[in-house]
Amino acid sequence: MRFCFIDDNRRVYPVRLMCAVLEVSASGYYAWRGRPESARVIADRDLTGQIRHVHADNRAIYGSPRVHAALCAQGHQVSVNRVARLMRHHGIQGRYKRRGPRTTDSQHALPLAPNLLDRQFEVSAPNRTWLADITYIATSEGWLYLAVVLDLFSRRVVGWSMSDTMPQELTIAALQMAITNRRPAPGLLHHSDRGSQYASHAYRQLLADTGMLCSMSKGNCWDCEYTVAAWKA
Repeated sequence: MRFCFIDDNRRVYPVRLMCAVLEVSASGYYAWRGRPESARVIADRDLTGQIRHVHADNRAIYGSPRVHAALCAQGHQVSVNRVARLMRHHGIQGRYKRRGPRTTDSQHALPLAPNLLDRQFEVSAPNRTWLADITYIATSEGWLYLAVVLDLFSRRVVGWSMSDTMPQELTIAALQMAITNRRPAPGLLHHSDRGSQYASHAYRQLLADTGMLCSMSKGNCWDCEYTVAAWKA
């Protein structure tokens, strides 16, 4: 294994230096290098080339399990452990997507509303149904949280609020802006997820004071898809 490492890096570092660091003799390395390559070494080199192709073709995001699956789909008979060993030896790594902060805390004891919207996304007039949601934006100074309220009829944001933290006031400020901008009549359906910001007493009280009907999704991430999609557009 040490001779393999030296051979892989002989164009980068002096051979004798690597032999000294790895505590092997230079003569032993050259003797090893002069031997005919074994079938295993040749197969590993060919497989490494296939691994590099799969890795590059998938934007360098695949780790060894997904590279292995792709190779098997191409007809290669190889174990996942062998793929992992070769990727590790040659420094081939998957790129992991940075995980964003959580915006929804549904593990609370606050009262919940039924799902009155029930995925009925077709609305006949403005100010009949509003969707509310929270998303986040990556900036050079960290994450910013954005609370938005969207009119389902026009898919337009009618209220929003932004902060570098996610207090309860963030969602309330967005809703207050929407109320000020649109002044809806009583009976408007307000739909959100079951996050603590929307289930809080202060938020529910603001809905009640303006005559809105409170609706909450039952864990379906698509119920409020139009909110974030409309803002990003």
